[in-house]
Parts: sequence; structure tokens; C-alpha cells
Amino acid sequence: MDLTKALTTSASGMEAQTQRLRVIAENIANQDSTGSTPGATPYRRKTVEFENVLDRASGAAQVRVKSVLPDPSPFPQKYDPSNPAADPAGYVSTPNVNSFVEMMDMREAERSYSANLNVMQASRSMLTRVIDILK
Repeated sequence: MDLTKALTTSASGMEAQTQRLRVIAENIANQDSTGSTPGATPYRRKTVEFENVLDRASGAAQVRVKSVLPDPSPFPQKYDPSNPAADPAGYVSTPNVNSFVEMMDMREAERSYSANLNVMQASRSMLTRVIDILK
């Protein structure tokens, strides 16, 4: 039945967006995590990569998290000679996390999750109506 495929696809999309939100939350939580020694590497932002897979059991296309990758962008430098991670010139490498970007990613993930939830609710409603007609 095609409605069950829609439910399966929607559920996989919701799971993928949940994992994405966890990564975003980790990025936000660590946006101020610098190293503790001079020259230490600060927290590196993570990004989520999705992939489309075919569930052979149901025949439904699904989305899942392919990998969580570090963001290769450079670390911003901040002048803070009192920080234990400061180099001899007084600069500290700070995480490459931009809270504005993270909030926009979070909003996109929430909207994708919500869209998948709406599809799931509509599919369930249609299945319920079919069952009521068959009674």
C-alpha cells in the first residue's frame, strides 16, 4: 500500500532531522570551547550529510544521515592574551561555529521535521478513513 510507504518515508525524514538537530545543539553548546593549552585546537563545527536509500522491505525511498563531518573552515582568531590557549602574540583560535548559521540550520531542520510530520498525519488520516469505509 502506497500510504505505508509515505509513512515510512516520513518517519525516516523525521529521524534524519532529529539527528541533524542533535548535531546543531552540539555545535551551539561548544561555540565557546577553546583549547586549554597554547596552540590547542578548539572545537570544530560539525555538519550533517544526508543520503537517499531504498528500503528493500517496503520498497520506499528513505533519507538517512550518511555522515557527520567536520567543517573545514578556518578558526577565527581572537585577541585574548589572558586565555591559557593564547599563542605568544596573544591570539586564541576560537571554534568555527557561527550561532546565526546554527540558528538558521535549526529553523530549516524544524521545518523539515514539521513537513514530514504533516505528511505522516495526513497519511494516517487517509488510512483511518479507508478503514472506516471498509467497516
